Amino acid sequence: MDHILKDDRGRIIGKIKEITIGKFEIRDNTGRVKGRYDAKINETRDDRGKLYGKGNLLTRLL
Repeated sequence: MDHILKDDRGRIIGKIKEITIGKFEIRDNTGRVKGRYDAKINETRDDRGKLYGKGNLLTRLL
Protein backbone atom coordinates (compact mmCIF):
# COMPACT_ATOMS: atom_id res chain seq x y z
CA MET A 1 0.00 0.00 0.00
CA ASP A 2 1.23 3.50 -0.82
CA HIS A 3 1.72 6.13 1.85
CA ILE A 4 0.68 9.49 0.39
CA LEU A 5 2.70 12.53 1.53
CA LYS A 6 1.03 15.95 1.58
CA ASP A 7 2.21 19.46 2.33
CA ASP A 8 0.54 21.77 4.86
CA ARG A 9 -2.02 22.84 2.24
CA GLY A 10 -3.06 19.26 1.49
CA ARG A 11 -1.31 19.01 -1.88
CA ILE A 12 0.30 15.68 -2.70
CA ILE A 13 4.09 16.02 -2.74
CA GLY A 14 5.05 12.36 -2.98
CA LYS A 15 4.44 8.69 -2.19
CA ILE A 16 6.28 6.00 -0.28
CA LYS A 17 5.69 2.45 -1.46
CA GLU A 18 6.96 -0.86 -0.09
CA ILE A 19 8.50 -2.47 -3.17
CA THR A 20 9.48 -5.72 -1.43
CA ILE A 21 9.41 -6.78 2.20
CA GLY A 22 11.52 -4.26 4.10
CA LYS A 23 12.44 -2.17 1.03
CA PHE A 24 10.76 1.15 0.36
CA GLU A 25 10.83 3.65 -2.49
CA ILE A 26 9.88 7.32 -2.49
CA ARG A 27 8.58 9.14 -5.56
CA ASP A 28 7.83 12.82 -6.00
CA ASN A 29 4.45 14.15 -7.16
CA THR A 30 5.44 13.60 -10.82
CA GLY A 31 6.24 9.93 -10.20
CA ARG A 32 10.02 10.29 -10.40
CA VAL A 33 11.96 7.98 -8.04
CA LYS A 34 13.87 10.04 -5.48
CA GLY A 35 15.37 7.24 -3.37
CA ARG A 36 15.11 3.90 -1.63
CA TYR A 37 15.36 2.63 1.94
CA ASP A 38 16.41 -0.90 2.93
CA ALA A 39 15.30 -1.73 6.47
CA LYS A 40 17.50 -4.83 6.66
CA ILE A 41 20.72 -2.82 6.35
CA ASN A 42 19.12 0.42 7.64
CA GLU A 43 20.33 2.58 4.73
CA THR A 44 18.74 5.24 2.56
CA ARG A 45 20.10 5.74 -0.96
CA ASP A 46 19.27 8.43 -3.50
CA ASP A 47 17.92 7.82 -7.02
CA ARG A 48 21.44 7.08 -8.31
CA GLY A 49 22.15 4.53 -5.58
CA LYS A 50 24.50 6.80 -3.62
CA LEU A 51 24.35 6.36 0.14
CA TYR A 52 22.37 9.24 1.67
CA GLY A 53 22.54 8.10 5.29
CA LYS A 54 21.74 5.54 7.93
CA GLY A 55 18.11 5.10 8.91
CA ASN A 56 14.91 5.87 7.01
CA LEU A 57 15.56 9.33 5.53
CA LEU A 58 13.24 9.03 2.55
CA THR A 59 11.18 12.15 3.25
CA ARG A 60 14.35 14.25 3.27
CA LEU A 61 14.92 13.35 -0.38
CA LEU A 62 11.81 15.22 -1.56
